Formats: sequence, structure tokens, C-alpha cells
Amino acid sequence: MRITEITITPIAVPDVPLANTKGVHQSVFLRSVIEMRTDTGLVGLSESYGAKRTLDGLRAAALALEGLDPYDLRDLRRRIETTLPDAGGINAPTALADHQVVDVVYSAFELACMDLRGKEVGRPLYDLLGGAVRKQIGFGGYLFFKFAKQDLTFGPDIMGEVMTPDAMVAQAREFVGAYGFQSLKLKGGVLEPDAEVETMLKLREVFPHHALRIDPMGAWTVPTAKKIVDQLDGVLEYLEDPCRGMDAMAELSAQIDMPLATNLVVVEFEQIFEAVRKNAVQIILSDHHYWRGPTGAIQLGEVCRAAGLGVSMHSNSHLGISLAAMCHVAAATPNLTYDCDTHYPWSTKEIVTSGRPVFENGMLRVPEGPGLGVELDHEAVADLHDLYNQAMVRDRDDTDEMLKYVPDYVRKVPRW
Repeated sequence: MRITEITITPIAVPDVPLANTKGVHQSVFLRSVIEMRTDTGLVGLSESYGAKRTLDGLRAAALALEGLDPYDLRDLRRRIETTLPDAGGINAPTALADHQVVDVVYSAFELACMDLRGKEVGRPLYDLLGGAVRKQIGFGGYLFFKFAKQDLTFGPDIMGEVMTPDAMVAQAREFVGAYGFQSLKLKGGVLEPDAEVETMLKLREVFPHHALRIDPMGAWTVPTAKKIVDQLDGVLEYLEDPCRGMDAMAELSAQIDMPLATNLVVVEFEQIFEAVRKNAVQIILSDHHYWRGPTGAIQLGEVCRAAGLGVSMHSNSHLGISLAAMCHVAAATPNLTYDCDTHYPWSTKEIVTSGRPVFENGMLRVPEGPGLGVELDHEAVADLHDLYNQAMVRDRDDTDEMLKYVPDYVRKVPRW
């Protein structure tokens, strides 16, 4: 089996104004849909980021993959590194962490190769990753402070404005009622720290048995974070990226017993050793989109096991191909012991023929078909590609978008 052609289709998906420490989500989020065709007639699928730097890297590398054997992942990596020798990172200067273009491009194409391999041998992706240790994958409700959506051109709002602790409790009730989530994660770093502490305490009161976590994305100084940890002692399952940078995380970690998690200060294998040496974090968030694909995500789990670190799973705004891949990776990661993040409930669109999956008690069943176990809805992709051309958004810029809601907004990290 050899690759004959790769099609990369950028799409835009309606989004809502979800707030974070660097701004707010734009009216659409961008994704790329990848179809990897072969001389056997099989087509491998993948989904990745859709901003310009990622698309440029995907398109350049795709030209070098003709004739590649999808089983030869070493050759895949070599061809991508040769094609993109100085590609740098994918993120804009305002990003709090960056991911290397080579890693993101490799991850996207590795997933398509793994889908092909599963389809050829008739086995689900999790079997190619070593076998499933679980078939039901737990996800957590991802809570966001948000504005009421101003521009409804590309899609309706979801839930309206949520900018107080009580409104956040109402959002959580809606999510738990609709999806059965057994854990809840708040995207913090938006309101004053005291208001976010109040929010977490109210969530604990209403949901006494749910696992709770908060991610302020580096918005707090070490003294602020220490104060919040003291106030939320016994409330949080873990605290994600309270401070910006490895040294600040290590300084905080030395003062507290609460586990610290990250998807900002450790995003490459080479950073794990420094994190362990400094005891900066106790949990690393996996993500097949930049941890060198599904096989890299499994390797991350093994490295974390050896280093005595926990493993959770990161999410970005995504659709069904990525969601299926997340499920397969989670199924095959023995020491992934926390519910996975997912933005999925914040979108209403889908690009796979099976439609939107149904969460039961916050869990999804891993697709059982060959490969990823999902097939592409070409009409849905075409519609979202049309939206991509209409929206004319080519990069993510949460800070610029925030000015539409708060005209005098100035990005500052840490803010408190």
C-alpha cells in the first residue's frame, strides 16, 4: 500500500465567545480535514488545526509523501523534517505555548496512516496502539465564562452570557443534565481570583461528588496561586497551569501538596526532564495533535509512568475525527486515570457520517470499526469549507476578538 494523493480541506466551524486569560474565541474555529488516498483504494482520515501556519506546513509536506508506505512512520517523519527544516511553531506571538510545525504536521499525517493501517487489516486503531484497557472513555464538562454572542452571522449562541459564579453553576447544571459528566473543569483566569474561588466553592456545593479542576492558563502569580490553593484545599482534583512558565510552576509546587497539571510548560518530550528535575508538575496533558500523533501520545504515557507523573488529556475545539482519535488513544493509555477534556458540546456541527455521538454518564464508547471507525460526510465538509471562504478568518486571535466585547482590553499574563 502506497500513498498516491493527499487532500487537505480547511473548514470553519461556528463558535461562541468563550473567554480565557488571553481573550475570547472568535465567531468560528478553524480545522483541517485530511484525506490520504492510496493505490489500494483505501482512504485514511485525519483532522488537525486549520490556521495558516498549520495549513502551509500540511500542504508543503503532503507533496513529499507520494509513494510513502503508511507503515513506515520513520520515513514519514524523515520526509516531513526534510521538507520543513526551519518551520518553527504554529502559534501566533500572543499564544502562551507553542507547538512545532513539524510535530503538528507529523501528528496529523500519522493519524491518517494509522487509519489506513487499521482499515487494511480490519482492526480498530486502539489495537494498533497495543490494545484497549477500557472501551468507555470518561470526559469532563468543560465550563467557560462567556459573553453573549454579538454576531450571529455564522451560527447561534449557546447558553448566552455567563459571567458570574451563579451563572456558571447554571451552565454546569445544563452540561451535567445533558451529558451526564462526572467531572467538571473551569477555564479560569477570566474573573477576579476571588470570584473564581467563589465559583469553584459553589460548584462543589452543588456537585459534591464530582471531580473539579480549574485552568487559569498562567493568569496568576505564585503568591496569588498559593492563596487560591489554600482556599480550595480539598476541593480540586488538580490545578492546571496556574502560573506562567516552568520556574513559576516549580516555585508554587514546592509550597503546596495539590497536584499541578500542564499543557503549557510541557508540550514536547524534551521538556519532561526539566519538569521532573524541578518537580514543576505532577500531571501532563496528552494530545495526539502535537505529541507526535497517536503513537507519540502512547509513548508520553509510558514516559510519565516511568517518571511517576500522571496523565490527563487536553482538548481544543474539534469535530468527530479528532474525537474518535482521542477515544482510541485514551482506550490504549493504561495510566490515563482522569476524565478527558473536550470542547465538543460547544459546537453543533459534525463531519462524520455517524453524526454526533451520545454521551452516557459523561462517557463515550470507542468506535469499533476498522481504523478510526468513522467515515467522512463529504457534504458536511463542503458546507464548512464554504463557511471558511465566507468567514475569511485565517488565524486565531483571541486578544483581538476580545476588543469587540471589552474595547479597552489589554492582554496581561499573569494578570493577578
